[in-house]
Amino acid sequence: MQNLLRFLIVAWLAIGSAFGFSLDRYATLDSVASTDLPREARQTLELIKEGGPFPYERDGITFGNFEKRLPLHPRGYYREYTVKTPWRRDRGPRRIIAGRGGEYYYSDDHYRTFRRIKE
Repeated sequence: MQNLLRFLIVAWLAIGSAFGFSLDRYATLDSVASTDLPREARQTLELIKEGGPFPYERDGITFGNFEKRLPLHPRGYYREYTVKTPWRRDRGPRRIIAGRGGEYYYSDDHYRTFRRIKE
């Protein structure tokens, strides 16, 4: 029975990856309260809501969601914004992604994982 189950799981993953499906796409996103975000992320969230000005040239560009870790929407639905990382000289790994529907997502590992921001 265990061998059959193992076979079915492996087959499902193989077939799914062949057709572009991934388990990540269907995973439930964790959430984080806006009050639990780092201070710099709270500041960036306020700037987004105020419409700027933004400190980084690339703030506000389209986020492609190529890895499909956020809910699927047409290209241009998401915009990305840099969250300052104090110990870094470059833009660092932290971002807030804003959706047209008013939802916000936080990533502190350069898009590998996201948490939906709850206000």
